[in-house]
Amino acid sequence: MLFLTISNDILAIDLEVIRTNYERAVKDESLCQQIMMELSHKTDSTIYLGYFGAFQAIWANHVSSPFVKLSTFKTGKRNIEKSIEIEPNNVELRFVRLSIQLNSPFFLNYRHRIEEDKLFIKNNLNTITSESLKQMCSKLI
Repeated sequence: MLFLTISNDILAIDLEVIRTNYERAVKDESLCQQIMMELSHKTDSTIYLGYFGAFQAIWANHVSSPFVKLSTFKTGKRNIEKSIEIEPNNVELRFVRLSIQLNSPFFLNYRHRIEEDKLFIKNNLNTITSESLKQMCSKLI
């Protein structure tokens, strides 16, 4: 599998692969579904829970039923918020939430933390060690 690496005989989702495919998942239904399925097995990790929520929110773009769209988005939103509740000072989780909020329709009413997250990311950009994440954050803010 493309999204798994073997480390100490344990399968682990590669966070850098998730980061690099995050934006592509918006247009690539198969990629979104595959990553979402992989992440569903790793929700005990806060960062993976946050990304799982984001991919669920993105998945709402790929389904046709309005009821399923709304339900999927709300579930993703809850997972993102739960991850930030656990780790409120995690810059990557704030990036995930901000990216979903900026791209969600107004009627979903998920735009309440945009300015707060932008400021938090801007103030903590220098703490990010992943070059790909740093680029993603800079592009977003």
